[in-house]
Amino acid sequence: MQTSFTLAQLADPKIKEAEQILRTCVHCGFCTATCPTYVLRGDELDSPRGRIYLIKDMLENGRDADERTVRHIDRCLSCLSCMTTCPSGVDYMHLVDHARAHIEKTYERPAADRWQRWMLAKVLPRPNLFRLALMGAGAGRPFARALPRRLKAMLKLAPRRTHGPSAMDKPGVVPAVGPKRARVALLQGCAQRVLDPAINEATIRLLTRMGCEVVLAKDAVCCGALTLHMGQDRDGKAAARRTIEAWSRELDGNGLDAVVINASGCGTTVKDYGHLFQHEHDHVLAERARKIAALALDVTELVDRLGLPEPVVVPEQKVAYHSACSMQHGQKIKTLPQKLLRQMGFTVVEPAESHICCGSAGTYNILQPELADQLKERKVGHLEQLAPDVIATGNIGCMTQIGSGTTIPIVHTVELLDWATGGPVPDKLRIPAQAA
Repeated sequence: MQTSFTLAQLADPKIKEAEQILRTCVHCGFCTATCPTYVLRGDELDSPRGRIYLIKDMLENGRDADERTVRHIDRCLSCLSCMTTCPSGVDYMHLVDHARAHIEKTYERPAADRWQRWMLAKVLPRPNLFRLALMGAGAGRPFARALPRRLKAMLKLAPRRTHGPSAMDKPGVVPAVGPKRARVALLQGCAQRVLDPAINEATIRLLTRMGCEVVLAKDAVCCGALTLHMGQDRDGKAAARRTIEAWSRELDGNGLDAVVINASGCGTTVKDYGHLFQHEHDHVLAERARKIAALALDVTELVDRLGLPEPVVVPEQKVAYHSACSMQHGQKIKTLPQKLLRQMGFTVVEPAESHICCGSAGTYNILQPELADQLKERKVGHLEQLAPDVIATGNIGCMTQIGSGTTIPIVHTVELLDWATGGPVPDKLRIPAQAA
């Protein structure tokens, strides 16, 4: 793609990077076939190629974002399926992130939109506040029909059961069972530890059973992904900085062999920390970010590296595996979770259109509920056709989204691996899904 940025514009390293990304695009349109919003709407501007044109026009002309550009960028899920499809290697992820930050700085959204985004950015990354909000959602559910559309979308996704804090929420070190093979830090997360604390508990049981000393570092709570994807790069980088510094203290102290993430959306962001802080004037922070990014592993990557023990039980379960976009497109982990589940004796099946997003995409299912619902129905339909006993995935957002559309229990992959190697049966498989 030909560009015409001025030399003055290209003096800004972010604009220079955007220009290099834009010039990589050859207009081929392969991305349209796998873009969820283009598949649904058939609108060129709701495809990656169309959005690239809008971003180019906005940045090249140095203008503030307008309503038309914002509307189509907001509809992008950042699922990154286009990057998997693109034969030219267009770095769409960083281009759309830059566009969102530009929108946040230059466009004044309607008051209701600003309020909703502010609330999501303030509440979701703070576990105690998020837990209180979920309790409030339970009280407001009987009045859902009378509430505005934005609040209805949030209520619909709120679980009917609010979990209390897990015993594993506190900072500390969980010792390895038997000889220590590795010392790893686990990202405890923000929303996940409230929505489903069993995921971290299963992760810690599995890793310690495999000889890992698991560090739960103080202040390593939110990776920054949620606010970064809303264009709020200052708040997102502040959260990432706190987490990097917390892990760096452990790295400089007793050392770390890996930083483990069990939410694939967070994993994509942590693995990108080196890029996120590459232009920092604080060179120490930039170097720490690169080191942390290099240590980051999805929990399935670490488990595979260490080698799963022989199964203690072989559950006769047919598992429909849903590959989160942040797993298969963001981190390029496409077959490993399925391999590990089969190794433990599970029968693993995969749905049609496995490359298409379920509609979760961080806060997308709250900010774009109509499109998200269409994608959820499409995904749930494909999963239910497989008639599985359980659905497994590696991302809490997908679990929440898909779980709101089906009665088939949905669990994290690590919960099944923990069960097969000596852990308890996941709670969702013990009780009816409706009561969860």
